[in-house]
Amino acid sequence: MLILSVAGIDAQSLKVAPSFTMNTPDGKSVVLADYVKGHKAVLIDFWASWCVPCRKEGKNVKAIYADYHDKGFEVLSVSMDNDAAKWKKAIEEEGYPWAQVSDLKAFKSPICKQYSIMTVPCLYLVDENLNVIAINLRGEALRNKVAEICK
Repeated sequence: MLILSVAGIDAQSLKVAPSFTMNTPDGKSVVLADYVKGHKAVLIDFWASWCVPCRKEGKNVKAIYADYHDKGFEVLSVSMDNDAAKWKKAIEEEGYPWAQVSDLKAFKSPICKQYSIMTVPCLYLVDENLNVIAINLRGEALRNKVAEICK
């Protein structure tokens, strides 16, 4: 199990990801604890429309999703935006096929404290019980971990 540190916390001590409820762009509530059920691995992708590294990594995540979604991999993107129009435009531009949620409070969101998010992108890979598998894997490291889990 590879766990890296995240700003402000000892990631080794974060064994279980806190559940939360947020809304999709169309107002539908998504509960993380329910969303992860039945999946081998779920990537919680904290990002923002204005974040160039987030959008670059989003292309990598999209490719991994295409290859492993049918094998048990899922993604939930949590936006750190505060402008609904910019958030929705970015989702459309990137063509993300998975659920997108936000409270549109940016870094004032309570979720930032729960996950000690001080910057984006911030990626948590969890299992269906919200056990943290890895934090902040990107690129090939993320692909390799997902491949290992979703054999």
